[in-house]
Amino acid sequence: MSSKTLFRCWFSFVLFVLFCGQSAFSADLDKTKLKEIDTAVEAAIKRGECPGAVVVVVSADAVAYRKAFGNRAVKPDTVAMTPDVVFDMASLTKPVATGTSIMLLIQQGKLKPEDLVSKHWPEFGANGKDKVTVEHLLLHTSGLTADNAIADYADGRVKAMERIAGLKLEAPAGTRFKYSDVGFIVLGELVEKLGGMPVDKFAKKHVFDPLKMADTGYTPTDAIKKRVAPTGLRDSKIILGEVHDPRAFKMGGVAGHAGLFSTADDMAIYCRMLLRDGELDGTRILDAKTVKLFTDPHAVPVLDKGGKESKGSRSFGWDVDTSYSAPRGAGFKKGEGYGHTGFTGTSVWVDSGTKTAIIILTNRVHPDDKGNATPLRREVGTIVAAAVGKK
Repeated sequence: MSSKTLFRCWFSFVLFVLFCGQSAFSADLDKTKLKEIDTAVEAAIKRGECPGAVVVVVSADAVAYRKAFGNRAVKPDTVAMTPDVVFDMASLTKPVATGTSIMLLIQQGKLKPEDLVSKHWPEFGANGKDKVTVEHLLLHTSGLTADNAIADYADGRVKAMERIAGLKLEAPAGTRFKYSDVGFIVLGELVEKLGGMPVDKFAKKHVFDPLKMADTGYTPTDAIKKRVAPTGLRDSKIILGEVHDPRAFKMGGVAGHAGLFSTADDMAIYCRMLLRDGELDGTRILDAKTVKLFTDPHAVPVLDKGGKESKGSRSFGWDVDTSYSAPRGAGFKKGEGYGHTGFTGTSVWVDSGTKTAIIILTNRVHPDDKGNATPLRREVGTIVAAAVGKK
């Protein structure tokens, strides 16, 4: 037998094994159960929790469920929701744009989790912040405030970063978990300093363009804006095609904590890349060990209102097990999954154990900054867990 024939036989066998493995897994997916998502979303819309939504479920490296519900807009005119609607992703910017960019810088050897932030941005070390590390920022244990005053951003991005560098800590680094927009604004600054370009351009060049996530990026173009879901109000006017977050808006729409726009389909691509250990369709974004570094859980000290400490879990940019874990629902095993939510009504949950991803994009802040996506996230997570055999 020639070497060429031997290779063809080997390759055919590998494909057969992969196909059989995927088919066996897919057979465990209860698609009838997934239809319960329809009822859950329609009920949330009826309750007034959001005008509309797009839900995508990825299972066994394929889209198992994809559907749009309700309306993209209700003011000034009613416009139906479609699967290709572009959403303001809000805090999903943190892991998807900034977190992935930071992981790439670590992979490139330009940064380490244990690095002091002041090593790369000396001014940041002022006022007791000289012990804050990159890891602290990623885990939200830096001791930084959740959000500094909006007035700090009134004079543009450069002055805003100077004022952030001058902030004091609310608690010693590493002593508590407190979700912080400021921490990820700092990480966005590190991406620019070490990556040689702002976070929007770095993520586009190294993540979104290689993955062909054509509808994902900051500051949407006029063509993209035609499909953008409006959000809440700014100066008594509905926001359309501009970032909802006021601090990101003051910085020109580009920041480490908010500003990203995307679709459910593009987020499915991104999640598939993570579930495939950093590679998709022949394009490698992250090494497998970098994906592990990105998503492995770390214990974080959580303090209740009375100051009593308990243990939560975060990964380097993702939630694992805290009060922000509603998208996991009931059923998926704690510690095997990770995800994130966005203020505008967006969320992603990835379960590594079952190779499942749940993308829920709603416009819950439209038209009046009200609405609530949390119950829907929890209910859909529970439905999908049951559909893949987790109860």
